[in-house]
Amino acid sequence: MRGGQGFTLPSEAQWEYACRAGTTTRFYSGHSEESLDRVGWYCENSVDKPHSVGEKEPNGFGLYDMHGNVWEWVEDDWHGNYNGAPDDGSVWIDNPRGSNRIIRGGSWIISARYCRSAYRYGHGPANRNSGLGFRLALSPGQPG
Repeated sequence: MRGGQGFTLPSEAQWEYACRAGTTTRFYSGHSEESLDRVGWYCENSVDKPHSVGEKEPNGFGLYDMHGNVWEWVEDDWHGNYNGAPDDGSVWIDNPRGSNRIIRGGSWIISARYCRSAYRYGHGPANRNSGLGFRLALSPGQPG
């Protein structure tokens, strides 16, 4: 997904920074599931379907649906921990590419615990379903 019109998938570090928007809580809205209800769609409030972006409250950066609705692909390959991860927020890609990538944010079909700002999961890039999506970021060096 790199390149093309100045947009790219974010790195895992960029995604988490964007999601948290300066917060340190489980969700950018607070610690409780009640606070998640205000900002994200998950199995307890989604009525068994994904929703249009922007129906819940945005985070401090004005970004919607960082928790729930659909898992979001990031560019990084899956690693079980952060040992050896770049410390500058850049993408962590193996050579050759790993068989799984990272998805973040949770989904409308799963519980609140998987929607936490810090939760990450490895998933095969060939998998497709209504619980997966993506968010593009402006490539470095592109005019905003």
